Amino acid sequence: MGAIGGAIFQSVKGFRNAPTGLARRFAGSLGAIKQRSPIIAGSFAVWGGTFSTIDCTLVYLRQKEDPWNSIMSASATGGILAARKGVPAMVSGALIGGVLLTLIEGIGILITRMQAEQFRPPQNFEDPSQLGPPTNVN
Repeated sequence: MGAIGGAIFQSVKGFRNAPTGLARRFAGSLGAIKQRSPIIAGSFAVWGGTFSTIDCTLVYLRQKEDPWNSIMSASATGGILAARKGVPAMVSGALIGGVLLTLIEGIGILITRMQAEQFRPPQNFEDPSQLGPPTNVN
């Protein structure tokens, strides 16, 4: 996923930054893909591996699979991967990771609830005109 996404992004970037001429632009695009896509793919793999390790650990420790595991995993991953840059970067990375996964999980829950609405049976209200005249029961 990181290699494909990185290749797409770098191809556009290399195409735009290359000298004029279609052949030069395609060569610039290919050069950018060769140069930067492996780095992006590696970074994505490290992020995914760290996230998955923390997520599986939280599932094991908490004995439940819920959105909080993903949110805490993203926060921890963001903090861990920014550790070399110092404490302020760790806090920033943890906040960004937590907020992004909170948004993703929240949107996922919202979509699930919206889709579940269509499978709920409609409420059947009785038509009062078909019930007949009211009876006085005393």
